[in-house]
Amino acid sequence: MEFLNFQTFDNYIEANLVLNRYLSEGIDCYLKDENTVTLDPVFTQAIGGIKLCVREDYIAKAQALYQQIKHETKTIVVCSNCGSSEVQYINQNTPSNWLYAIFGSFFGSFALKGKHVYKCFDCKNEFETIVNKNLEEC
Repeated sequence: MEFLNFQTFDNYIEANLVLNRYLSEGIDCYLKDENTVTLDPVFTQAIGGIKLCVREDYIAKAQALYQQIKHETKTIVVCSNCGSSEVQYINQNTPSNWLYAIFGSFFGSFALKGKHVYKCFDCKNEFETIVNKNLEEC
């Protein structure tokens, strides 16, 4: 059986959470390049991140589960400014990161560490903590 790249991640925690969810649903899959990205995050962009590989016969089931996970996430994470559920967790590079990279390249270390934030695609608000509308209802 052949395995296909189904999803990519830039962080091993999220990759393992999704992997375990897929495995618990009986989908035959594994993570590719997890060790490389975990040991040296500088290579994340160069190798394309951590890849979730799914066996060919399980692609349809994996796609259905992926849509379900996206829907569940949208019901949990909402914008702290406008209340929209069009929110995504992104890596935000700041100019200071690039300055450190240029300075560090002269001294042998040039790792870029990005800042992770949630970004609302409706009002363009960026925030660091999750507002869980399900918890507010309690």
